[in-house]
Amino acid sequence: MICVGLNYRDHAIEQRVELPSEPLLFGKFANAVCGHGDPIVLPAEVGHVDAEAELAVVIGRRARRVPVADALAAVAGYVCANDVSARDLQFKDGQWLRAKGFDTFCPLSHEVVPVDELGDASGLRVIQRLNDTVLQDSSTDQLVFGVRELVAHASTVFTLEPGDLLLTGTPAGVGVFRRPPVSLADGDVVEIEIERVGLLRNPVVAET
Repeated sequence: MICVGLNYRDHAIEQRVELPSEPLLFGKFANAVCGHGDPIVLPAEVGHVDAEAELAVVIGRRARRVPVADALAAVAGYVCANDVSARDLQFKDGQWLRAKGFDTFCPLSHEVVPVDELGDASGLRVIQRLNDTVLQDSSTDQLVFGVRELVAHASTVFTLEPGDLLLTGTPAGVGVFRRPPVSLADGDVVEIEIERVGLLRNPVVAET
């Protein structure tokens, strides 16, 4: 799983940081994946944990150094993703691997919506609800780098393979930047909904 940080204009504004000049890439491992309805497990080591609503691109064919104009040919389709993040560890470590790498920290919806139906996925509403309260409500029009640019850029670093996932970033409204901050807690229910892509719902439980 290839992920992109700071890729929504409104999210950069809420952090009061400049937009990146090129996509900021990081990774998550397969252990983080869980499905719709599976619990997000909060490890004992963490403090503040955020959900992050994200559009995920499913790679459909092998691609290396694909031009931007041809990048959609490497895409099979799209799913909803939740890039769960332990913020205290993210800020402490100064990088994101541990904070975003715990088991169950990447719920994904099951059905892949074909690229033929959504094209470059522009103009799609992206929502996160926590216990039925909307935290994030934005659009993929806020992306700094769109799907074509992200796939092309990632393919200059990695050879993309069928089944690879590319998480495109999260919009404004995440819990850590709210006043007061809002953290995931045992008993919560998180929903990620992306227009024309689907709904991803997961309960939150403390590790036992």
